[in-house]
Amino acid sequence: MPDRRVPGEGARGRAKPQASKARARVRPRASQPAKLAGASPAPAADGAASRETRSRLDVRKTYKLFIGGAFPRSESGRSYPVAGPDGTLLAHAARASRKDARDAVVAARKAGPGWAGATAYNRGQVLYRVAELLQGREAQFAAEIVKNEGLSAREAARTVAGAIDRWVWYAGWPDKVAQVAGAANPVAGPYFNFSVPEPTGVVAVLAPGESGLLGLVSMLAPVIATGNTAVVVASEAAPLAAITLAEVLATSDVPGGVVNILTGRLTELAPVLAAHMDVNAIDLTGVPAGGRAELERLAAGNVKRVFAAEEDWAAAPTPARMLAFLEIKTVWHPVGV
Repeated sequence: MPDRRVPGEGARGRAKPQASKARARVRPRASQPAKLAGASPAPAADGAASRETRSRLDVRKTYKLFIGGAFPRSESGRSYPVAGPDGTLLAHAARASRKDARDAVVAARKAGPGWAGATAYNRGQVLYRVAELLQGREAQFAAEIVKNEGLSAREAARTVAGAIDRWVWYAGWPDKVAQVAGAANPVAGPYFNFSVPEPTGVVAVLAPGESGLLGLVSMLAPVIATGNTAVVVASEAAPLAAITLAEVLATSDVPGGVVNILTGRLTELAPVLAAHMDVNAIDLTGVPAGGRAELERLAAGNVKRVFAAEEDWAAAPTPARMLAFLEIKTVWHPVGV
């Protein structure tokens, strides 16, 4: 007798369940776990990223010294707190020791011949590159000045813009200062007589406490524009702009050791640099007038050039600061030889 079972029936004649009903009873896949009782729905991807961003910790910056093109900690292991005008703790800056100051002088002396021997045009190019990088960090400098010095955002932006313009101004001078400070002198007899400006050597720069970045740039740029090397003591109360300037210099074309930046106590570092026999000149502008006499006495030990001036940093610059750290060499040469 022929089999009369309808296609799709089982052995006992029952129809197989429809595919749609079978899928409805399929358990959740392992990649989609069932909700736990009371669990909230998973956030959207953008919401998760937003919450993760809000909950992450800031990367705290480690503030170090800048010596010989590197960023060492103080050999003494010391640091000191840096606070804003309202007393808010901003950072712990390295507190340089006398040994750090001596190391900075060694680095500056080592870099001196190469920097002084570079062509004036090349030094101008290097300084201009620093100005480019300063402008690239304009927002960072302004934010740090607001926090550390208490200026308004508008005042801080104006200060940073002035510092950039000041650096560009000095970048144009290296290949022109010889024409201003030098001369061909008329003398009796068959001789040529030339006056030629040369770098003094290692210059200690004691940065001002006020007008931090603009004042620092106004003191540092003329020193290195004329072929000198520098050891800078940053403002004790407001060193953040100087430390960020060190990062700019480290990533620019300025050779390591041409500029060395120390943070710490002015009263501890200034006498060491003033008395150091391998420092050729010192700028005391950042020292209060009452504290300059003792430093001048110490500087007399090796007949250092001493310069100090009360300046309005916002005023137009002059060549005076460059000329203060130049020596004039006079050369005689017979005519016709």
